[in-house]
Amino acid sequence: MSWKRLAGAAVVAGLTLLTVPATADAVGVKGIGFNAGQLQPNAPTGSEWHGSYIWQGKQVWCVQYALPAPDSSVPYKNGDELLTKGGAKLSAETAANISYLLLRYSTTKAPEEAAALAHLLHSWTAFPHAQLRYDTTDPKFLAYNADFYFNNLPQSVRDAVVRLKNDAAANRGPWSLEAKAPTGPQVIGTPDEWVVQLLKADKKGVPSAPIQFTLTDAKLEDGSTTGTLTTPADGSPLKFKAIPTGTKPALAIVADSPADKPVVQVPETTDNMQRIVTTGGEKKLPANAETTAKTAPGAVKITKIDSETKKPIAGVALRVTAGDKIAPALKQDDTQLVGTDGKPVVLQTGDDGTVAIPDLRTPQDICIIEVAAPKGYEEFFDPKAPPAACGKIEPGQTLALEVLNKPNKPVVPSTIPAGADGKTPVATASFDTELRGGLVLGVGGLVLFGAALAGFLVWRRQ
Repeated sequence: MSWKRLAGAAVVAGLTLLTVPATADAVGVKGIGFNAGQLQPNAPTGSEWHGSYIWQGKQVWCVQYALPAPDSSVPYKNGDELLTKGGAKLSAETAANISYLLLRYSTTKAPEEAAALAHLLHSWTAFPHAQLRYDTTDPKFLAYNADFYFNNLPQSVRDAVVRLKNDAAANRGPWSLEAKAPTGPQVIGTPDEWVVQLLKADKKGVPSAPIQFTLTDAKLEDGSTTGTLTTPADGSPLKFKAIPTGTKPALAIVADSPADKPVVQVPETTDNMQRIVTTGGEKKLPANAETTAKTAPGAVKITKIDSETKKPIAGVALRVTAGDKIAPALKQDDTQLVGTDGKPVVLQTGDDGTVAIPDLRTPQDICIIEVAAPKGYEEFFDPKAPPAACGKIEPGQTLALEVLNKPNKPVVPSTIPAGADGKTPVATASFDTELRGGLVLGVGGLVLFGAALAGFLVWRRQ
């Protein structure tokens, strides 16, 4: 189904066709349509016209059969909902049919469609009932003989009548408009799919319908934030990609929909003139959808390094905290990065001396704190001020942190002879390469004592 035809008309050979006159300020100026050719018995002169009229430059349709056509010099005002000529309420189905046809065809340029619309409006609003008769010359009470005029209209118009009736039955309102945000987590800068659907009363999609849209904290892939999208020709849901640019992506859409009830316009200064309908058969149908978005997650890669050899250290326990070195860090889903004890998680470096932490919230300050010294690095480990490294994780980036460990001081082995002939066992001991002052004095005293003892033994032997 195409939407609101704004151009295109065909002239059928051999038929009487009237088109829009150059001026539109006279009484009863006809627009486009056809003559029925033969008058209904007792019908006033000119009532055989089936088509639109021009009132103050607008194409309108009359809904009160056999009264004078609209005069552009007479002001009109909005009345109540459209009723029959006898003042009865229209059925919900008929009201929905008229609203849809006014929305769909009120701007038509095809004479057949204009004549068919006029015929259907008269058929539905001026049918016979207690006050209306075919056998009267009073135009206020003259009924509209739908069968009589249908049979006297050109075949092209009769075909259009059937087509418009079927169109209304298949597509009449009330319509509903839906907007759906993506269901998955949204990441700023990453496109995801939004869905729009304009549904008819039978819950089938309206094809080729324009949808006005406005995006907040988001944009289309071409960069636009406002404009018009069109539903697919098969009536399936309209799907498009939008890129979040902020934390609260939102979509607002508006579509033209058939009004719940058509509204009639009435002349302000006289009762002896046609009531008219124009493009008032539609209403604005709004819908909204919103979601939340976050910055892209980040990661941390930690490397434990020997401060002297620059080689990695495996098996080191490291605590991961927020920037205050106390609170847990946050994951992308805003949950805390904790262990089974509910405290900031403790990880261990692998054989290559590294450990990685993915899917972290950004931006975020993070710290890595050593829990206990690895073997060979205990001497310079201070549990009150353990080695640590801190940094800030940026969206989509990996923060590289290095934690250094100073190795224990090296030890030097020494060999002391246990006998004079060199054949006695040898005792080996290890000494710290740095000797304290008191220790140096002690060693000197031992040397002096040994010398004195050796002299005494020599003197006794002699």
